Amino acid sequence: MAITKEKKEAIIAKLKDGLSSAQSAVFVKFHGLSVGDTTAMRKDLRDNNVAYTVAKKTLIGRALDETAPKGDKPELEGEVALAYGDDLLAPAREVYVFQKKHKDSVTILGGIFEGAYKSKEEMTDIAAIPAPEVLRGQFVNIINSPIQSFVIALNQIAETKEA
Repeated sequence: MAITKEKKEAIIAKLKDGLSSAQSAVFVKFHGLSVGDTTAMRKDLRDNNVAYTVAKKTLIGRALDETAPKGDKPELEGEVALAYGDDLLAPAREVYVFQKKHKDSVTILGGIFEGAYKSKEEMTDIAAIPAPEVLRGQFVNIINSPIQSFVIALNQIAETKEA
């Protein structure tokens, strides 16, 4: 069944509004994804304040043309959805987590990051950046490591002097 012109305009307006207010967006190819998996992905994205919208590629293209990010738009092939949000990394990271679970069904095609189009490889690299809590933990571990080694060395010296 064909979509009416008013419905198309509403979809374009929703996409344009979401893209203009979002920090980043990810183009997601989903093919063969079951309804249960789609629902689980939408719930995970929603829990992380990431919007997920499925629309026709022509409507997505019109919304992208009106928001006009810098660079060359990546090729959008297959069934395409948009994941976008206020956090710079959350859309890409959450889709990437789901992509690892469902390799054949979900793929990152590219995205928009800091107002410019990014390729599939660039968005995958961005998605692999750990969450801030994980980065803080890694930083604390790096700082703690020399101190811990020093304490172990002092303990070894104390044990040899006691013997």
